[in-house]
Amino acid sequence: MPEIVILAIESSCDDTSAAVCIDGKVVSNLTANQKIHEQYGGVVPELAGREHTKNIIPVVAEAIKKAGISKKDINAVAFTRGPGLMGSLLVGGIFAKSFAQALQIPLIDVNHMQAHVLAHFIDEPTPKLPFLCLTVSGGHTQIVLVKDYLDMQVIGETIDDAAGEAFDKTAKMLNLPYPGGPLIDKYAQLGNPNAFKFTEPQIEHLNFSFSGLKTNILYFLQKETKSNPNFISERLNDICASVQHTIISVLMKKIIKAAEETGINEIVIAGGVSANSELRKQLKIVGDKYQWNTYIPDFQYCTDNAGMIAITAHFKYLKADFCALDIPIQARLHF
Repeated sequence: MPEIVILAIESSCDDTSAAVCIDGKVVSNLTANQKIHEQYGGVVPELAGREHTKNIIPVVAEAIKKAGISKKDINAVAFTRGPGLMGSLLVGGIFAKSFAQALQIPLIDVNHMQAHVLAHFIDEPTPKLPFLCLTVSGGHTQIVLVKDYLDMQVIGETIDDAAGEAFDKTAKMLNLPYPGGPLIDKYAQLGNPNAFKFTEPQIEHLNFSFSGLKTNILYFLQKETKSNPNFISERLNDICASVQHTIISVLMKKIIKAAEETGINEIVIAGGVSANSELRKQLKIVGDKYQWNTYIPDFQYCTDNAGMIAITAHFKYLKADFCALDIPIQARLHF
């Protein structure tokens, strides 16, 4: 049986990534990060698109080279169709469409959020179907019931802000440089998670909300710094630890409820926030308590990367699930 060689491109936000997958094995996965956004304290969509345009050709070329193949060996090209920043998605999408048309090979569109879930099939061990995935990123917080590789159902999601956004906005309140989420994780490891009490949002069923928590943190910091201008610098570790504890407590309570309601004990985490050390630790602790089989992705597959696009495309290729060259990019793309 001939090899299935797929070139995958991910450009949904500010990372330009390309990967090559051969028969379901990711053999190269390269990402160019964009440092330009640091001075603005967040991603600037227009600048992100420009940087993708500069980065995409060298990143793709290096991914192909590292895989030890040539362009003529590629059977299909995959790309992130959405969700994401429109300008960024267009760069990756147009490149992939042009590549597929030039080589007369199939084109595969991939949902970015489904790809985060399927990143768990890049390396062993892999979860058994069906399983529950807690997907946590800067733009999304979801609980996904995964019945099959390409059959997923969102059974819980945020009704406003995502958990990752709560981390990032808190970091901004604390005057931490962008990206602030990893810094909160770093300082939290040195602090007391019970130093300060923040209100956990009480949302029905399996949905989430973090906008109220952000407001709670803002008012708390305003009150404390009014009486002590040095409060943040003096108590930074404890603030970070307390905020992180609250966010992760919300996440864990919801996934516990989802596991109880579905009777599923195969539990995974995915998305950029799955790189958070405390979330990874708590999943293991809670998993041991409830006798779950838990799965935590390798760090390189937590953040946006083309490896997850490639493995998703592999499963779609097996079903001949290809798309037309004129398929539209969708910044807001649902399952």
